Amino acid sequence: MENVILQMVEYGSHLQLKSVELRTKVLRAPLGLVYTTEQLAAEKDEVHIVATIGDKVAGVLLLKIAAPSVLKMRQVAVDPALQHSGIGSKLVAFAEQYASAHGYVEIELHARDAAKVFYLKAGYRIVGDVFTEVGLPHYEMKKNLR
Repeated sequence: MENVILQMVEYGSHLQLKSVELRTKVLRAPLGLVYTTEQLAAEKDEVHIVATIGDKVAGVLLLKIAAPSVLKMRQVAVDPALQHSGIGSKLVAFAEQYASAHGYVEIELHARDAAKVFYLKAGYRIVGDVFTEVGLPHYEMKKNLR
């Protein structure tokens, strides 16, 4: 998809708020969950990356500092109508470029079982055993950026 624009957006901006709507639709609503005000407020200092097509948020990814040289990738979501179109891969590549440019050497994440193969193809490795998070099986995964 050539018309996808990747960008970092400010917390509280129109695009960031639209990205919360997408995350709710993809990640929370299917599980009967909602974001609390506290959960969203805790994201204020995270890096918010969105993929847009025209004025629509097509995908989102957050990066949080996990350690001085490690970022945690979280809340990755792509509009269901656009999944398998390369948007997720573009978001991950953009996040990895950002991390490298800012001196981070590793990205870690918790992948839902359904997304495990996507991250394996992107070069992430599974660390440890499967665990449950938000009621679903997850894997801790990491990628060294050097």
